[in-house]
Amino acid sequence: MEKYFDIFISSFSDYFNYLKGEILDPDWTNYFYWLIGLSLLVMLLEIVLPWRKDQKIFRKGFFLDVFYIFFNFFLFSLVGYNAISNVGVALFNDFLGLLGIENIVAIKIDQLPAFAQLLIMFLIADLIQWLVHIQLHKNPVLWEFHKVHHSIKEMSFAAQFRFHFMETIIYKSVQYIPLAMIGFGIQEFFIVHMFAVLVGHLNHANLGWDYGFLGKVFNNPKMHIWHHARELPDSHPYGMNFGLTLSLWDYLFGTAYVPKEGKNIDLGFEDVDEYPDNFWTQLKKPFQSLKSK
Repeated sequence: MEKYFDIFISSFSDYFNYLKGEILDPDWTNYFYWLIGLSLLVMLLEIVLPWRKDQKIFRKGFFLDVFYIFFNFFLFSLVGYNAISNVGVALFNDFLGLLGIENIVAIKIDQLPAFAQLLIMFLIADLIQWLVHIQLHKNPVLWEFHKVHHSIKEMSFAAQFRFHFMETIIYKSVQYIPLAMIGFGIQEFFIVHMFAVLVGHLNHANLGWDYGFLGKVFNNPKMHIWHHARELPDSHPYGMNFGLTLSLWDYLFGTAYVPKEGKNIDLGFEDVDEYPDNFWTQLKKPFQSLKSK
């Protein structure tokens, strides 16, 4: 137990020093400034090429979403997630050791060309996210947490990161073993992740893009706005267009739905107007709803 306690305690200072280094001593694989840079780039596109021209740049909920960006990317790890996940990884590895397993790497992709590594990691990570995203809509318990994201009433780039911290735990937990089995590298995964951030920003942005024929491969603003539609069609009672970066999975497995231009459709869910509109009440709301049930 002392080992795990030491890992837990040291994780706080380790992550604090990491975050301080990100801000004060950045390099080319710096999450902090890449996130800010990509956010400002997409925000500029919204200002220059807005799809809904009457939508305010600083729409209602904009600054809440900006706070979510920094909370879900950095502060959540600082206040405990990094420590808990490090202990979890140590426990998992020690459990494997009891079974005589040194690691679970099944395919050493680091021996493949860099492009092949990136492509494999990207496809596996995005497919897992697509599968998890469907469950966030179908499972009543998970849906209570996912409602936070769907409380958005106007689409804009920053809305991508309005989500409950439980989603981070769910996604990362499910992804850990498959990605560990291919022995992914942190630097390569950084490239995959930041590309996903950019596409996610664009998907939620006030931009009227569908990328032409590439819209059948990559998720896009005209497709993703239907994922946030308040009214769901009978053919898709749990939702549609679940792809985070790729639309490919939705077209392959029949969950794609873009019936017409969705520029001005109502967003949210049935009782979204009664849903909390500040950070702390949104964090507590899923737990309160589940407790009442």
